[in-house]
Parts: sequence; structure tokens; C-alpha cells
Amino acid sequence: MKTQINKMIAAFLRWLEVEKGYSQHTVKGYGRDLADFVTSLEGETNVRNIKGVDVRRFVVSLHGHNSSATVGRKLSALRTFFKFLLRERHIKDDPIAGIAGPKVGKYLPVFLTVDEVFSLLEAPGRKDRFMLRDRAILELLYSTGLRVAELVSRDILSLDFETEMLRVRGKGNKERLVPVGRPALEAVLAWLPLREQLIADRARRGRDVEKKALFLNGRGSRLTSRSVERLVKAYGERAGIPQVVTPHALRHSFATHLLEMGADLRSVQELLGHSSLSTTQRYTHLTLDHLTEVYDKAHPNAK
Repeated sequence: MKTQINKMIAAFLRWLEVEKGYSQHTVKGYGRDLADFVTSLEGETNVRNIKGVDVRRFVVSLHGHNSSATVGRKLSALRTFFKFLLRERHIKDDPIAGIAGPKVGKYLPVFLTVDEVFSLLEAPGRKDRFMLRDRAILELLYSTGLRVAELVSRDILSLDFETEMLRVRGKGNKERLVPVGRPALEAVLAWLPLREQLIADRARRGRDVEKKALFLNGRGSRLTSRSVERLVKAYGERAGIPQVVTPHALRHSFATHLLEMGADLRSVQELLGHSSLSTTQRYTHLTLDHLTEVYDKAHPNAK
């Protein structure tokens, strides 16, 4: 039988998914972090009985076994959970109030050079069973800066070939329109006949047909984020790129290359779907490094 706190956590997770529009991946992450906290509590615990000392004990237990970023993430999950409990009047006082998280170093996004991106886009070859699909995925990721979860959740009707725009539903269930480059559109068009074949094969096997999804796996089901992460990594290795290539690295490359070519920060914020401009501003450090490098190489009196 569930304890009272577990029932509250279940209600909180439903709220995140239904009301806030968080992805299942994010909701599961919150659930794991809160489950770790519950494990640290002694006995059957009511949320009204949780005190600041319980949170501090949990934080102390994390140090030495987890990175500062992990500790900060778990504290963030607790902070959001207690705000929810306060709003729903399940508790009167916030037990996490006054407890500061660890200092986390500034995170600089990993990105590829333009040449590395082009090598990656050319990596899928004729020997690959899903060459056309995989090339379309790589092209679309770089052309739009999508998160991997946004990519796999796209339906065929999300992409308007006439206006060359993609309708995206991102974090917080917020919708945005993103332009799609001609190479990406052509790559998607090349993939569509194989997509139709996979749908027909699935129907012949008597399985439920997935007609909406833009990208499918070999069984005709919607492709998963994990599958996309694996294929991007594999093609990165094939292209000889020294670092591990992820879908997020392509997103970072998209933003960095736009800024390097003169795009304004506000426009890049909109394209990425960032709710805060400060999140986008971390890319300015990278572009400033690029400008400095160009200056050092090109200016006659730079050195």
C-alpha cells in the first residue's frame, strides 16, 4: 500500500505531465529523484512531517557520490515538488526554504565545426538499410535545432512542404514554428516512400498501423529517442569525428553556426524554443571565441 508521500508524488507527476506538459522522459527523471529522497526518509512518512533537517540529511548523503550538477538537479526536483504541495495546501511550510544548492560550473555546449557537420550528414551510405531515413534525421536535426524528443514526436502533418516550416511542440507544451532548409526537405521527401512501405508491411502483419509518425523503425513503429541517439553516435564515429556526437551536439551546432553567421540572439532563442534568453546566451561565449580566432588570424596587427 502506498504511503501518503508516494500518493502526493504520484499526483505531482501527473500535474507535471498533464498541466505543465512535461515530456515522459522529464517526468520519469523527477520521479527517480523524488524516489531517492523518499528512500532517505525513515518509516512511513506524511508530507506534513517533513522538516528541513530531512532535506539537509538527504543532501549530505549525496555529496561524495554524485556530481554537483546531480545534487543540484535533485534539489531542484524537491523544490518544485514542495512548491506544488504548498500550492495545493498539503503543507504549510516549505522544508527546503533556505537550503542552497551546490555551485555548478558554467556548462559550455559541445558543438561540431561546419566541416564535421557536413561529414556527418554524408555518413549514411548505400549499405545502410535505413540510409534515407537516417540522412533525413541528421539533416532535420541540423536544419532545425530540434531536441531529440521533439524530433521523434513529430508527425508527418507537422511538416509543411509548401511553406517549408515545421510545427514543433517543445518543453512546457509550447508550440513554435521552425523553418526547414531545402536539403532537409529533400532528404525527408526521399525517405517517405520507404516510410509508406514500412506502414504497409506492418498492416499486412495484422499490427496496429502507425500512420502519423514522421520517422519509423524497422517494425513500422514510431522511432524512439534512444534509437536516434544510437544512430547519431554511430555515424559520428564513422565520419571520424573525435568527440562523441549526440543529437544535442547537432542542436548546439545549429545555434552556434547561426550566431557565427550573424543571427541575432533573440531569433535563435525563438528557433530553439528557449523560454529564457539567458539559456541562449551561453552560446555567445563560443561565438566570441570564434571571433577572437578570426581576428588573430586575419588582422595584420593582431599579434
